[in-house]
Amino acid sequence: MSEMVNVPADAAREAPTFSQGVRDCLPTLLGYVGIAFAAGIVGSATHLSVLENALLAAWIYAGASQFIICAMLAAGSPYSAIIFTTFIVNSRHFLLCSTLAPSFVKYGLLKNIGMGVLVTDETFAVAIGKIIKKQGISARWMYGLNLSAYVVWIVSCTAGALLGKWVPSPDSLGLDFALTAMFCALLVLHLDGIKRSRLVHQLFLVFCTVFLMAVLSFFMSSYLAVLTSTLIGATIGVLTEK
Repeated sequence: MSEMVNVPADAAREAPTFSQGVRDCLPTLLGYVGIAFAAGIVGSATHLSVLENALLAAWIYAGASQFIICAMLAAGSPYSAIIFTTFIVNSRHFLLCSTLAPSFVKYGLLKNIGMGVLVTDETFAVAIGKIIKKQGISARWMYGLNLSAYVVWIVSCTAGALLGKWVPSPDSLGLDFALTAMFCALLVLHLDGIKRSRLVHQLFLVFCTVFLMAVLSFFMSSYLAVLTSTLIGATIGVLTEK
């Protein structure tokens, strides 16, 4: 009666699942616990309540921005300055999402928005690593990756706020280095398995971006230097890609 549509079995099997996205996020989650815990402690030291810390983590969902917000609140900065600074720092996400967008053109607008609003530097690194290695990604996989990171971030921030009064300085536990360590690990995972010719090109781009950031930081804020050097580095990568 009804017409059957034959779908290749391999395509169905190869589509990454939600649970695979969660598993691929596990290395990132280990770093998130330390960073988010430190963010919760800093928020508590800024006299934010546990609920306010949890809402900040859920709404802003950005380590650097949360630290900046707490620092500016402690300094008595006007809300307009805090909002503007947070927007500038997070504007790099336009670049991250536009890079991932071609992999999700077959999905609807609402589904793409749902994926985009939860993309972070770390989940982007995991996703782009899959794309570069020609490993398929899907909306379900991306949701597994993003949502697991999002939930762990909120829970860890809240835990840090709850225990903040017993840990006056996250630096004493080395939690301030967690973000740097996690990005180093993500870079190594990203470069692993790349052909030698591409590896040399990727390392060249890393050097260019770091060098530009160091130079630009003398002329602008570190946040703008990171954004500008990233844009220039990406442009160099496009122009020199073979």
